[in-house]
Amino acid sequence: MTVSPAKKLVYAGIYVLKKLDLKGGEGGIRLPVLLEPQHAPLEPVLESLVMDGYIEIDRKAQLYKLTKRGVNYLGKLIDEAESYIDEFDEVEIVDILDELHARNIDPLRVRFMWGWYQGEFDDVAMFQERRGFVEIEPDWPLFIVSDDFYENLELDVEGDEPEALPG
Repeated sequence: MTVSPAKKLVYAGIYVLKKLDLKGGEGGIRLPVLLEPQHAPLEPVLESLVMDGYIEIDRKAQLYKLTKRGVNYLGKLIDEAESYIDEFDEVEIVDILDELHARNIDPLRVRFMWGWYQGEFDDVAMFQERRGFVEIEPDWPLFIVSDDFYENLELDVEGDEPEALPG
């Protein structure tokens, strides 16, 4: 399984929406329109979020901000993640995968949403340490768009050492 660039944009966008929604002390960020070098990997993600109407540029503050549509979308994402957790919290991973395939739901999306909602990816360095990455990428913008992140998540939905989905 390989994650398409389009799916990476969606998942990275979901991650960014959460970061924009949270307060600074809770892990939130303020993203300036003129991106700092460490945020440069987010450029296509931000462009996609703007095109979808989930964020906009606050011209006065020169920052990206959530739109009403973005807040509503974030609410739907939270509901989606909560529904997966409520339904599958005590279910074996094999049974979860069978059920997701039967419903034609992408297991990687469920895996991503689960970890995203529960804060598993909030500290990307800690996530990588727990998952046994040889080299740790400390910059979250680079990590959330990297092949390494998604390839590692795919291990959980291919049956190789599932960690985050219950079972």
